[in-house]
Amino acid sequence: MPGPIPQPPSFSPRRRWKIGLELLTRTALVVAVVVMVNYLGAQFFHRFYLSSQTRVALSPRTLSVLHSLTNHIAVTLYYSPDDDAFYPFYSDVTALLDEYSAANPFISVKTVDYVRDSAEAQRIKQQYHLDAATDKTRIIFDAGNGIYKAASGDALIQYTLEAQPLKSPTQRQLEFEKKPVAFHGEEMFTSILLALQRTNPFTAYFLQGDGEPSLAENGDYGYLKFGLALREDYVAVTNLELLGDQPVPANCDLLIIAGPTDPLPPVKLEKIEQYLGQGGRLLALFDIHSFRQPTGLEPILQRWGVNVAYDYVRDPETVSGQDVIVRKFSQHSVVSALAQHALQMDLPRPIFAVVWQNPPPNAPQVSELAFSSAASTLAGHPAEPPRSYPLIAAIEQKPAAGVASPGGNTRIIVAGDSIFLNNHYIEGGEAGVNRDFLNSAVNWLLDRPTLLQGIGPRPVTEFRLLMTQPQRVEVRWLLLAALPSLVLLLGGVVWLVRRK
Repeated sequence: MPGPIPQPPSFSPRRRWKIGLELLTRTALVVAVVVMVNYLGAQFFHRFYLSSQTRVALSPRTLSVLHSLTNHIAVTLYYSPDDDAFYPFYSDVTALLDEYSAANPFISVKTVDYVRDSAEAQRIKQQYHLDAATDKTRIIFDAGNGIYKAASGDALIQYTLEAQPLKSPTQRQLEFEKKPVAFHGEEMFTSILLALQRTNPFTAYFLQGDGEPSLAENGDYGYLKFGLALREDYVAVTNLELLGDQPVPANCDLLIIAGPTDPLPPVKLEKIEQYLGQGGRLLALFDIHSFRQPTGLEPILQRWGVNVAYDYVRDPETVSGQDVIVRKFSQHSVVSALAQHALQMDLPRPIFAVVWQNPPPNAPQVSELAFSSAASTLAGHPAEPPRSYPLIAAIEQKPAAGVASPGGNTRIIVAGDSIFLNNHYIEGGEAGVNRDFLNSAVNWLLDRPTLLQGIGPRPVTEFRLLMTQPQRVEVRWLLLAALPSLVLLLGGVVWLVRRK
């Protein structure tokens, strides 16, 4: 009887070589792909900021500030996971700080959990004089030599109260829940970096006493947000009434006249004209409330090259009856960054450049900046053919040859609306462009060309899935029973196939 037929070994030399060659080939392919991806990344990849909450890139203005930094800035995120208001945004803050560090290697970032790392937390508290009871989350920017500034974690997030649906027919009182609506991290951090670069802030004076809005008023028509926007640009804003013999202060880097409704006294107008003649900087905002009653500023501005019309613009291409959506801009540096966006103005007055018949040798350079649509008309002259009207103008005059000016070049921006920068409208336009215009205008007036870009708060997007109680039960059974059972079933099928 013949013996059993010998079986070939499971792994013959030939098969072992084949398996080894396949493994080597696959490994080589994986290595080649990794090398290729790294090479392409090094050549073409640019970092971007992608956040689960804000999903935005660093603004050009922030990048300009970062590229101008030449000294080391040590950033410390002093926090605790127990801080319920801040911790949901922890990843957003760290991702944002990482982008700052990636844009400028002089910025280093570290985190300190003051609950779990008590020794380091104690050192931070002593170094930056933090109060253990009140100072919770802080983002500290340290420029060395005892120069530092800190941002509060509470101030990074803007909340609103949202009414919740009634839980039962018998419920009589609505319940409200805090909902995050805006993330102010970038504008706050960039403002701090600006502050660390300059010992003293620029000084702006806000004229009062002639019907102008108030910097302290938080209602719709107040200018509280206007003042806060300037402070974030490291510009200190102070009220100014110009009473008696008081001239425009010598330390005035910028004079702001926003929406006066009463005529300015001649003595005050004389002081303003004298300030401009010495190289002053002026932001003048007019609106519909003064077009029937001259403020006295109009003749002064006419001598500087602009006519403020005693009328206002109506534009049929708008959302409401009185708003004018501005989408047409010139190439001037004040508005060049706004070209793809839109300002939202409220019944603005036209601002025309003066056409000089015989211009003086040192005539101011006037640039019309923003325009209404071609379908616009004037309220006082509805029979005139529709046309585009200039609504904002910039003026610059360099000192005459051989004449020294204490303030350098005179710079003026005149807008035919002041309402578009009040508390109600300042975040208006596309993606907060009204606020960005203010940033650009102020930085041009102060001759800070690297900062002619806006930041603005970033909206927080919340995704919410609404389900009925039966739907919740179905989803619970799907997650806890159906999906695990399906995985076990597939595993069993694979096991049976392998056994056969």
